[in-house]
Amino acid sequence: MTGKIAFDPVRLPAEAEALRIEVRDFLRDEIQAGNYRPHVGDGFDRAFSCKVGAKGWIGMTWPKKYGGQQRSHLERYVVTEEFLVAGAPTKAHFTADRQSGPVLLKYASESLKRTILPSITRGECSFAIGMSEPDSGSDLFAAKTRADKCDQGWRINGRKVWTSFAHHADYMIALLRTSDATKENRRHGLTQFLVDMKTPGITVSPIINSAGQHDFNEVIFEDVILSEDRVLGDVDMAWKQATAELAFERSGPERFLENIYVLTELIRVLGPQPDQRGTEGLGRLVAQLHTLRQMSISVAGMLSAGKEPSLEAAVVKDVGTNWEQQLPNCARNLASFVNDDGNNRGRFDELIENATIMAPKYTIQGGTREILRSIIARGLGLR
Repeated sequence: MTGKIAFDPVRLPAEAEALRIEVRDFLRDEIQAGNYRPHVGDGFDRAFSCKVGAKGWIGMTWPKKYGGQQRSHLERYVVTEEFLVAGAPTKAHFTADRQSGPVLLKYASESLKRTILPSITRGECSFAIGMSEPDSGSDLFAAKTRADKCDQGWRINGRKVWTSFAHHADYMIALLRTSDATKENRRHGLTQFLVDMKTPGITVSPIINSAGQHDFNEVIFEDVILSEDRVLGDVDMAWKQATAELAFERSGPERFLENIYVLTELIRVLGPQPDQRGTEGLGRLVAQLHTLRQMSISVAGMLSAGKEPSLEAAVVKDVGTNWEQQLPNCARNLASFVNDDGNNRGRFDELIENATIMAPKYTIQGGTREILRSIIARGLGLR
């Protein structure tokens, strides 16, 4: 495949900006009521997700017959953006809303759609992603966890890693090897399955991150039986489906706003009249953020138009990861010469420390830098 990277010029429509005000009012009320503390904790809160579902803000682009609102990807973008900036606990529903739900919409049976999708939109159903493996990481086409045909349907054996919140998840969409790759196409032989996490034979083991938090997991499958109706799409051809799915995972504002609290706290520390060094540094960071935001909005607009901007999504993820990883050090440097009198630097230093510790994981989630750049190079016909 050869092509070019082209970000369509897209602006947020009036209805999206009107929705933004509604979302901000909701979040302000939740914070003032003490229902959550911004940017504190692991972000997994089913009660909060149920409130969001009651607002119609989960699965909001989906058909109404499955509980959706049939609103645009650009309106969904605004909701996601506001939740990120406000540090809202959205992890209980976010994966299902962002990518698992759209996969089910496109490839699941009608029975599964009518059973599962409405529970997602209500905030009652959580999903994990089963792509990465111990020996393949972000190279999805090297997956070895097998699904073999048996009398009951399919028998699963193997392991998945970096499965965020799998210990809480109700379901996983797993990428499994159903036949060997061919010399002509190493992407052949992979199939997507809907896995009920309560199925016998599944063991979820915690992977504690460098901040001492339990987000990630290793999931082990030992003779797990899945029925035939849990196959999503065509057997052996999931590489096409997974590529489209990753456009949803890699392009959203979560790829550059995960540690936005560092920037907002830096603005507070620099004060209303920063010196020239602070002004220039802050201006540079904001300009970079604005560019990333416009790229991400463009991808959301292309998704709304029915396109599959996988190359553009990979660019957003790669550049966004670089920005997020560099932000803590940039903020530390800009704040280093600020007079500490009255500025309450304790909170700033605490946030910088946390952001620095968490920065390496941004490279892993959604695809490593090397894999993303390989995808971009291949799409441009450079390899």
